[in-house]
Amino acid sequence: MSDQHLPAHHVDSMLAAAIAAPSMHNTQPWRFEVNGHVIDLFLDGSRTLPAEDPTGRAMRIAAGAAAFNLRCAAAALGYGTWYGLAPYPEEPDLLARIVIEPTSAQDDDLRNLAEQIPHRHTDRRPSDPTPLAENIRIALLRAAYAEGAELTWLGEPEIHAVLDLVLDTDLREIGDWHRRAERAHWVGGERTTEGVPSSALGPRSTSYPAAVRDMATRPTDRTRGQSTFEANPDLAVLSTDFDEPADQVTAGAALERVLLTATREGVSASFLNQPLEFEDLRRKVQRLTKRPGHADMIIRFSRSHPGTGTARRPVAEFVTTKEQS
Repeated sequence: MSDQHLPAHHVDSMLAAAIAAPSMHNTQPWRFEVNGHVIDLFLDGSRTLPAEDPTGRAMRIAAGAAAFNLRCAAAALGYGTWYGLAPYPEEPDLLARIVIEPTSAQDDDLRNLAEQIPHRHTDRRPSDPTPLAENIRIALLRAAYAEGAELTWLGEPEIHAVLDLVLDTDLREIGDWHRRAERAHWVGGERTTEGVPSSALGPRSTSYPAAVRDMATRPTDRTRGQSTFEANPDLAVLSTDFDEPADQVTAGAALERVLLTATREGVSASFLNQPLEFEDLRRKVQRLTKRPGHADMIIRFSRSHPGTGTARRPVAEFVTTKEQS
């Protein structure tokens, strides 16, 4: 098949799955180049967050999640996938090269997870205080491990330490108008193709600091309704052993496998990543896990509520073919 093109409708299906992946503020910072049966995933430098994500780590994590979704969709169509992450140092925007070919060795787990892609969404609403069942926790640990990352569940003292770091982060941001302006560009209001609409922000917490990130940037969003969030949320830290660009893409793939596995188990997620935006606080988060490595995501898991994901741009805006490039 190496000299043949993938059917156009298969490419569209795979890319539609890829762009359903989560990204910070739903910036969708990806672009794809299709060359026969090879799909290259690039970072779209025009959609990065220089104030809140100056190193591009969050964007590379998002790209890893998109690559994982693409692999799942390919498996659902009867393909096998082989891939390299950040394959060429001289091309820093090329984050993954994915080779897609028919296979008789079906990956049933990826095919199953592909069914969850339309149902996964970030859920910023309160959960009941019942801890997740142990078998679900183990399933999520295994999902992260399968993609080369580690998921560490936090105990009550560590949970409250994270909330203290959230407070530290908010204090640092008070005078940072660059961050506020960047967030206001992507969050709030009516959104039909990108960003986070006001309707997806969830309620404000009655307590502070809280187990949910309040990203409100507009006066009307800052006065939306309040709810009581769980005092001891199910928090876990996703980390990798190293912190090179390829490791961050790996973290994104692990994140998406965890999120889709959680969706399959009736569990949703939101994120408390603001301490990870400062390197000194990020190191403190990793120390809370009592493991070596580099913290990539702080995930709050909760009982799933019905909901839909935030809007995405049309697939055609993300893709070029080799002939067009």
